Order: sequence, then C-alpha cells, then structure tokens
Amino acid sequence: MSAHTPFDAIVLAGGSASRMGGVDKPSIEVGGRSMLHTALDAVAAADRVVVVGPHRDDLDPTIRQTQESPHGAGPVSALAAGLREVSADLVVTLAADLPFLTPSTIERLLAALAAEPAADAAFATDETGRVQFLLGLWRTGALTARLDALEPDGLVNRAMKSLVPKNHVTVQMSGISDCDTEADVAAARARTAAAPMTITQARRAIRDDIPPLATRVLPPTLALDSVLAESLIAAAPFPRFDVSAMDGYAVSGSGPWQLDTAIRYAGSEEDLTLTPGHAVRIATGAHVPPGSTSVVRDEHVELAGTTVSRRPDVPVRDDTRRSGEDWRPGALLATAGARVTPAVASVALSGEVAALTVRGPVRAHVVVTGDEIRRDGPLREGQTRDSVGPLLPQFLSWCGVRTATESHLRDTAGGFDELLGQPAAATGADAELIVIVGATGGGAADHMRLALQRRGARTIVGRVQVRPGGSQVVASLPDGRIVLGLPGNPYAAVATLLLTAPAVVAALTGEPSPVPTTGVVANAAQASSDFPRIVPVTRMPDGRWHAAGHVRTAHLAALVGAQALAVIEPATPDDGIAELLPLR
Repeated sequence: MSAHTPFDAIVLAGGSASRMGGVDKPSIEVGGRSMLHTALDAVAAADRVVVVGPHRDDLDPTIRQTQESPHGAGPVSALAAGLREVSADLVVTLAADLPFLTPSTIERLLAALAAEPAADAAFATDETGRVQFLLGLWRTGALTARLDALEPDGLVNRAMKSLVPKNHVTVQMSGISDCDTEADVAAARARTAAAPMTITQARRAIRDDIPPLATRVLPPTLALDSVLAESLIAAAPFPRFDVSAMDGYAVSGSGPWQLDTAIRYAGSEEDLTLTPGHAVRIATGAHVPPGSTSVVRDEHVELAGTTVSRRPDVPVRDDTRRSGEDWRPGALLATAGARVTPAVASVALSGEVAALTVRGPVRAHVVVTGDEIRRDGPLREGQTRDSVGPLLPQFLSWCGVRTATESHLRDTAGGFDELLGQPAAATGADAELIVIVGATGGGAADHMRLALQRRGARTIVGRVQVRPGGSQVVASLPDGRIVLGLPGNPYAAVATLLLTAPAVVAALTGEPSPVPTTGVVANAAQASSDFPRIVPVTRMPDGRWHAAGHVRTAHLAALVGAQALAVIEPATPDDGIAELLPLR
C-alpha cells in the first residue's frame, strides 16, 4: 500500500457548534482557510469525497454531499450516511474541525494500515496520547460490519468509541488537535500567524482571504492593467463598412473597365458610385464605393490609357474586406476575467466600446521605511542610499500595479499607527494597496506588525518558508485596504514583491490565479538549500537556465544581466524544474 493506494473519504461537516454559540464550525477560518476546505485539501487524492452535513453551494460539483437522518444525530449516524456513497476498499474518515491537516497526514495513515494487514483501521493520536477517532483510515468492509453490528440498537447519538474495532493501530502525530471552543480557534489562529506558510499556502490564503475590488467603469485607455468584470462585447461590426485591403482599383463587373478620374482615399467622404464596366483608383483602408463588385490590387492589373484589365497570369480574387468580416455587433471579444492589456484596449476601441466594466487597476501607496534611508542629497554618517524605492514603481508595474503615491516613514513608535490609521484619501490617492519596504522582521525598530494588530488588521500571511522574503506580511485593514510588507534589503524586497504581488493583484481584480512559468535550471542542486530559495538566473543557449551563486541582498547587482528569478525548492537536482519570476 502506498500514498497512491485508491481510497475514498468521508468528511463530517455537521455545521453548528454548541460550545461556540451555534456557529457553523466547518466554515470557521484558520490561516485564511475554512477548516472544511483544509480537510478537503488533505483528501484531494481520494477517488471520491463525501461531505456529510448541510448542503453547501460553494463546494466543487465533483464532491458528493449527503445528510444524516435525523439532522444532528451524531458522528456515527453521519458516518453511516457517508458510507452509503463510497465504493473504494479503504475510506478516510475525518471531521472538519482539524485546522492543520495536510495530505501527508493521510499518507501516514495509509502507511500505518499497510504495515498491519490484520488491522481494521488506523487512527491518529495527538501529542497527549488522545486518540482522534474522527481522523482515521478504515477498511471499508470493517466499517460496514461495525455499523451493521450497532444498527439494531440505533446509531443516533452513539459515541465514536462504540464504533472502534479492537484490532486497530494508532499513529502518533502533532498538530492534529480539534477546535471545539472559541479558545481552541484562537490558539489555532495564533499558531498559524506565527508559523511560516509554504509559498503555495500563502498564495492560496491570499486568493481566499482577499475579496475582489468593487467594479468600475472606465474608458479602454484608462483601464489598462485592470481585469474585465464583464465580458467585452462588440458594439459595432469590424470593419464598419467595406474597405479596400490593398492599393489598387475598385471595379464594377468582370472587366475590362473604364477608369474614372476620381480617386478613393481612406477617409474620403465624396459621393461616388461605380457603374458597371467602370473602375476607380482606391487606397488601402478606403471605403469601397457603392456599385463595386471587387477590388483588384495594383500588381494584378494592366493599364492601357484609361482601360484597366486584369492580367491573364494572376488569380481572380477580391481584395475587399467586407463589413463585419472580423466580427459583428454582439460578438465576444474578450471574456470576463481577462487582463486589460494594450491589445484588449485596442480591440475595445475597434469595436466601438466606449467603456469597460472592470476591477482595478490596482493602485499602490509605496512607503520606504528606515531612518538610515536617504533618497536625495549627500549621505550623512550611518545613512544608506535608497536604491530600491525610486525603482519600485517599475517593479510594481510588472505585477500590474500602478504607483499612486510614495512616502518615507521614519523609525518612530507611532509612525505606523499614523500611516495605517489615516484614510486612503489622506495619502493623496485612493490606493487599494499599501506597499511597505522594511520593518517586517520584528527587530527593535520594526514596529509594523504591532501597529497592524493595534489597527485591527487581519493577518493573511505572517511569514513564508522562502529565502529571501520569509518575513513578508500580507494583511487586510478594517477599511479593506491591503498591506504588503516587504523586507528592507533591496534584493529581498524585489524578490518578495515578484513572488507575492501577482497573487495579491489577482485576488483584488478577480483575475484567475497566475499559472507559474517554469524552466529547467542546470545547476539547481548548487543553488538549493533547506528552504525554497529565490535566485537570479540567466538563459543558456540550449534553453536551460543557470542560477547565480552567492547573492548579496543589500543591492541589486545580482539582477544585472539576469532574465528571471528562479524559486529553487529544497533538494532540487541539477536540470530540475523551478518556478520562474520574469524580470521584464
């Protein structure tokens, strides 16, 4: 038996918690994810997943939903209801109040049951030795037999212990305590805030916990870097009228033709109608006059005096672009969720669409912190030139963010309280994002985290398992503005920005999550460490990438000549695959 052994899963999501005032416990969020979705992610490898509890509209349609009868009849009745929906020989059973489940939790249960062929089930035990009977792996036949044995006396409100078989094994695990009380939830959230997330977990928390911006209606040229909230529909045909695709002759009939003296230019408004047997000179893009049957390009004709003839050695073709040839009114030009690129804006203009309904573009207030940082003028003792702040708007633009305003914040105890407490309009622009460089590490002068707490901000990402950038912060202020905290060192700030900002922008604009670009890194083993590591890479002639060696984070010299940053995971071998963050 291996991690790939087929199994089904039953997730008990019975809803209200009596110890917490009847709240829907599975929907409680810990670490930016509901506990139910954490459970579903843990059993993502299951062939079939069954959720037992009140129907939930937000679940993937591939997930089966059922309900014990009567509602609230307890976990044994719920398992019986779920068991009717499974078919695999093994079934994972778990409750949706375990906030730290991962796929590896299930893999350990699979391995434990495989090691004991005579056992009917494997259950997890926590650090105190308490068995979590609702975090287990059953042989489906054994679970069916145990439920059948209890059926005569009824399954309603049965204790889980009554279902447990004698021949079972247990697996010692950490971090599997359930959340039965508000204090349990608070402790779980505190632990999540302190524990670094993986890159995947951080991006997922950003996607799930940051609501999209309200929609705006903007002219296409002002909507660049926003995302369509409604599909782009053509308001007019293209071309709007029949036009010539080439310099040549508009002709009427099969020819030869008598050349009239008029010339049709693009934008011409004179009244001109062709009669059969006649032709006029016409320029590319000009409106084809009424009466024309076709346009013949210059190189396909012979001119003898005022007689125009088609050359005998050329194909008979019409170089007219007909009205609506590219699209007609009502045609779908771009779907909702598409980024408004220059191409999308141009197509909107061509389709006579005067305004787009969009989310974004995301506007940022950029804040560089630190008493030692100086942008202009001569440096004093102990000061450092601001070598990233003036360039940050360019890096932000690569992520689809417009810099609205910039400021410098000194290392004072109340500086962050003032910054975070003032409304967006007070910064000089309605910025939805505050990008802060420095003060994320928690040192003596790093007051940002405490200021976020005092302001009542909700921390979405507290720390990430990556170097550099582990101290990054993503938080949501009570007024909905998002704070993206970057490390203070220039290289760390840029690397963290390119890693995380695209996920923030996608969440705010409603754009689909970015699909990572990947590449083969020739010397990945040399660059890897015990944490994911972000290193500059250059493209080799054979298409592979070469990672830089030692990288100093106090400046951007390592980016000179690099075309991308690579996220090298631990133990990546040479010629291994890595995510690429383009430098463009």
